[in-house]
Amino acid sequence: MEFEHTSVLLLETVDNLNIRPDGIYVDGTLGGGGHASEVCRRLGERGRLIGIDQDEDAIRAAGERLSPYANRVTIVRSNYENMDQVLKELDIQKVDGIMLDLGVSSYQLDTAQRGFSYKEDAPLDMRMDQRNAVTARDIVNTYSEMELYRIIRDYGEDKFAKNIAKHIVQARQSKEIETTGELVEVIKTAIPARVRFAGGHPAKKTFQAIRIELNRELTVLDNSIDRMIELLNPKGRLCIITFHSLEDRIVKNGFRKNENPCTCPPEFPVCVCGKVSRGKILTRKPILPSGQEMEANKRSKSAKLRVFERV
Repeated sequence: MEFEHTSVLLLETVDNLNIRPDGIYVDGTLGGGGHASEVCRRLGERGRLIGIDQDEDAIRAAGERLSPYANRVTIVRSNYENMDQVLKELDIQKVDGIMLDLGVSSYQLDTAQRGFSYKEDAPLDMRMDQRNAVTARDIVNTYSEMELYRIIRDYGEDKFAKNIAKHIVQARQSKEIETTGELVEVIKTAIPARVRFAGGHPAKKTFQAIRIELNRELTVLDNSIDRMIELLNPKGRLCIITFHSLEDRIVKNGFRKNENPCTCPPEFPVCVCGKVSRGKILTRKPILPSGQEMEANKRSKSAKLRVFERV
């Protein structure tokens, strides 16, 4: 299957990177290379793009898409949490811009055997990096009821989390839950019929929760914001696209803390903690897709872009 992914908030993101023709830019979630190719289009001969992705299929697809710009592109298979290490190995100290497009690509969702989708029956996988030994199947079949409840409640924000966790543990006692289809059936039995037919797909939130847990998505994001800002040159920008409230909250708070890190009590007349602002938030309110984009690409509906500039 062709690596298909429509880049969300494409021009909004690349415009906000404020591309300098001779600058160095990092795409930490390269995917199919949509945002990256727009950056490359604006770079001159001396400009450079470093693309990072942990997904083997994405690396292959992006390599093909960016081949016209091969002289200014370096693609590395890694997780963006290792960005400082990746840049160090390339002998790069600082960069002029970094972008992240979080969440799952359309390709990953639409390729049934990757196990991300609750719409097709496939092995329970959900690994963004196929080199990882642990899969979604391991989480579903080995986590305690309490652990399952915690991740479905916290990462899926599902009000039936307790019941879903209980049903998963009951179901796996007679046989391991091996496929996405089997898991969907278990979740359906845990949710009252009136709710099943009212809201979106009953398994959506649980699948999101398991995927986030397996790929450590929120932990990676939380651990990376400060370090990415540290990697920016003065006036360098960090652009992050999120797709759900949990990610957005981490980005919003991370940017706030970097803009105003002072920990002094509010009654202190002057700052004595010595923590200095590392830049400013350029998006008081997040940038949202246009009505036209939402119409054309329904997966863009929940997207939010936030931008931070280094001082």
